Amino acid sequence: MGRLEREAVGRGTRLEAAALDVVADHGRAVDAVRAALAPIQDAAVRRELDAIPAARLQDVTEGRLRLGSIEQSGLRTVGAVLAAGPYRLRQIPGVGQRTVDQTLAAARRLAEAVHETVAVHIDVDHPAPETTALVRALHVLVEAGPDARRALDRARELMPRLRPLLAGAGPAAGRLRMLLAGRERRARALTAVEELRALLDETERAGLPALFAQASVDLLRGPESEVAAWVDFELRSAEYYGLLAEISGRAPDAAAAEGFLPDEIAERVRHQQLDDTHRRVSLRGYQAFGARFVLAQRKVVLGDEMGLGKTIQAIAVLAHLAAEGQSHFMVVCPASVLVNWSREVEARSSLRVLVLHGPDRQDAFADWKGRGGVAVTTFDALRGFPAPGGGEVGLIVVDEAHSVKNPQAKRSQAVSEWAGRCDRVLFMTGTPMENRVAEFRSLVGMLDRGVAEALGDGDALAGSVAFRKAVAPVYLRRNQDDVLTELPSLQHTDEWEELSAPDEEAYREAVRAGNFMAMRRAAYARPERSAKLDRLREIVREAGENGQKTVVFSNFKDVLRVVGEALAADGADLFGPLTGAVPAARRQLIVDDFAQAPGPAVLTAQIQAGGVGLNMQAASVVVICEPQIKPTIEHQAVARAHRMGQVRPVRVHRLLATGGVDERIVAILERKTRLFDAYARRSAVAEATPDAVDVSDTELARRIVEEEQARLGMAGPVSAEPA
Repeated sequence: MGRLEREAVGRGTRLEAAALDVVADHGRAVDAVRAALAPIQDAAVRRELDAIPAARLQDVTEGRLRLGSIEQSGLRTVGAVLAAGPYRLRQIPGVGQRTVDQTLAAARRLAEAVHETVAVHIDVDHPAPETTALVRALHVLVEAGPDARRALDRARELMPRLRPLLAGAGPAAGRLRMLLAGRERRARALTAVEELRALLDETERAGLPALFAQASVDLLRGPESEVAAWVDFELRSAEYYGLLAEISGRAPDAAAAEGFLPDEIAERVRHQQLDDTHRRVSLRGYQAFGARFVLAQRKVVLGDEMGLGKTIQAIAVLAHLAAEGQSHFMVVCPASVLVNWSREVEARSSLRVLVLHGPDRQDAFADWKGRGGVAVTTFDALRGFPAPGGGEVGLIVVDEAHSVKNPQAKRSQAVSEWAGRCDRVLFMTGTPMENRVAEFRSLVGMLDRGVAEALGDGDALAGSVAFRKAVAPVYLRRNQDDVLTELPSLQHTDEWEELSAPDEEAYREAVRAGNFMAMRRAAYARPERSAKLDRLREIVREAGENGQKTVVFSNFKDVLRVVGEALAADGADLFGPLTGAVPAARRQLIVDDFAQAPGPAVLTAQIQAGGVGLNMQAASVVVICEPQIKPTIEHQAVARAHRMGQVRPVRVHRLLATGGVDERIVAILERKTRLFDAYARRSAVAEATPDAVDVSDTELARRIVEEEQARLGMAGPVSAEPA
């Protein structure tokens, strides 16, 4: 007895020191961020207060203040009132001490409110010393990654267990101390040493000493240079902003982050554990809640708005289930995002990935069956694989799940069969219902027949609050405005253009022929004198002069051809077009090349092919060549650029022609968007009407053609099939 006990106490003491170092090093890194953030935040608060009229102080005091004399003295904003202070306010004729006290108290309350809500935006195009200091401070934590957070959490969990054992084993740390201790203390010390050894063995098996040591090294390592920090920020801005929101306390409203779920469901989700062993990326609070929701509810639709990281949440669920011992997972998605899915899983987890696509997909399927991992395949390919036995697949993830809303389609039937054989199912879609609530009910039916059957048409029309409560067990949705306070601004501009004489001639020909699709693209039929094309070239030219990248969307390949030829003639650095005919892997490479191009560039894309799955946040200007029949198509396309990770404000230009089909489609879009907002987004009152729900796109197109023929005094055939 002696040497072994002393060694155990020494190991425990060193482990305690390592854990304390992790906590201290992380604390210093966080303090550095707060110190860099403070002056930026204070300046943002001052700007906000300087923009608030002094008259707003009346609102805070319910109209009790007399501000006439103060405003007449030149103090016209809340910021000016605060800067003036009590002495200057007291010098204003007619202003007494009571008014001064009340005015400043009201101004401070407004200042506190602004301080709580103001968002800090980091301008990547105009780095200043203050923002550079903030980016460098954040870089330390981002570069340290989730392992540093894991080390911090483990250190905090370990300390309450380790400290009492070290205190109890204290006499065993030295021979003399042990000799001087009484019999009872020696016995207690030996017991503590045995428990300490068991704890040390446990931490060794978990790899905690190495984890603590590496975390401290990472937390003390800064960026090589300011340039390196800024480059990393632009590449991983979502992680930087996520940390910034956490450290600054600017977390989103809790109810919004939890999708306004009923209390009993939200409480169950909060208590769901989330294992991060196989995950390589940190989650934002709302993302962690989303992953827990999937785990707690087992079969669900994750309907988060585009750009909120549904893929990351799915990977978090996969990683958790893998840590629990599950070995086989299936991801079903459009061909256009196969590459993106495999990249994301590989980059953000330690899970094995297999792509089941192409001529070798059956061999890959056999490999997956034998060895496990995350299989990624397409809707069509899934039909060629045998459905699993019960319990064989830990989770099936269906991306862009609105693609299987039609129960008669073979792809829907294949997904439904797999969903029925799996204990856990995750449907992912930012657009769970495009025109009909009934289609959303069809999706829910694959997950929970009881919930689906309870959703009658009458329930849907009763209002969105009732509808959302009814689907809460299987449906979670959050919106960008509610949870991404740092997302740069999104500015929509409808560019109304008068048709040129050749444009008008082409439009009349299309109306006379009753050809709806030709009517929609008539504005580009005479490119030499196209009003829309001229405006598009101006937008791209302006973006280029400002060093910005542009994405141009159209429903029509021939419109993209016309656009490409015009922009090429202007000398634009052109990429694309991305169309449905471009293989999935090639689409991702085109987007990557576009993102990596130095300086201004233009990517042209068919809106259905480019608006699904691909991330285009390198672009800060979006042009939509013509309005789309479905609001969700435009929304998806814009969200490819305006999403988590975007570091610049995004401007969206929708090119519209006056007096014809575009005006009618815009009116339809407004009605459909209200329906979508009423049910898929948060809304207090449903504004849907039966005809807004039930009229099909084909019928709408036919109606538009007939109305335009009547307006122009024509009669003719009608070809109204929508795209």
